Amino acid sequence: MKPLFILIALAFFWGGLMSCHQSPPENIPVNSTEEATVKESPTGKKQIIVDVRTVEEWNEDGHAQCTINMPLDEIDKHVAELKGYDEVVLVCRSGNRAETAKSILQQEGITHITNKGSWRNINCSP
Repeated sequence: MKPLFILIALAFFWGGLMSCHQSPPENIPVNSTEEATVKESPTGKKQIIVDVRTVEEWNEDGHAQCTINMPLDEIDKHVAELKGYDEVVLVCRSGNRAETAKSILQQEGITHITNKGSWRNINCSP
């Protein structure tokens, strides 16, 4: 009877330990154009779709699979990368931050920018 009691106690102890275990958070967002899905636009140009929401929004609220996450407060760090594309498409939750990002990029000399509004407006299909 005693060994059974010890076995049950160990099982509860082990179960309690495992329920407290947390996996390390995954770093899901793509913050490099090397991993972004670069599409050929209907006009045959090299296009990138940039979601300017925060990393948390991108991870938790969802995102179009063909987008790359470059939060608005970091968009100025990506100017050189974005100059390499024929078309830069910007999205966010509603279009407001995408418009701000568009303004910032235009001031840096990028003129081939489109604000598509909400990320939900993006169709990743070819």
